[in-house]
Amino acid sequence: MTNDAPHAVAPAASRAERMEAVLRATFAPAHLDIQDDSASHAGHAGAHEAGETHYTVTLVSDHFTGISRVERSRMVHSALAQELTNGLHALCLILRSTVELKS
Repeated sequence: MTNDAPHAVAPAASRAERMEAVLRATFAPAHLDIQDDSASHAGHAGAHEAGETHYTVTLVSDHFTGISRVERSRMVHSALAQELTNGLHALCLILRSTVELKS
């Protein structure tokens, strides 16, 4: 039996791997970089000993052309809603369109 649900990722995958799969499927990025910043937030609110709570995401996609910074952020938060309700505490987002990168 296969699971053809969109954005389905093996449960054993790390949070970064799950985030990457969802963001690639949703935004078809020209560039995607996901950094786990959790270690530098140890002891802060929302941080867990196991990490995987704080990330910086750099995402370049044609999907962001003509879209405001606020709406881009909403789009990414919506795509990562499952992670945000299951332990992802903080995202630093760097979101650009491919047009912005060329100019």
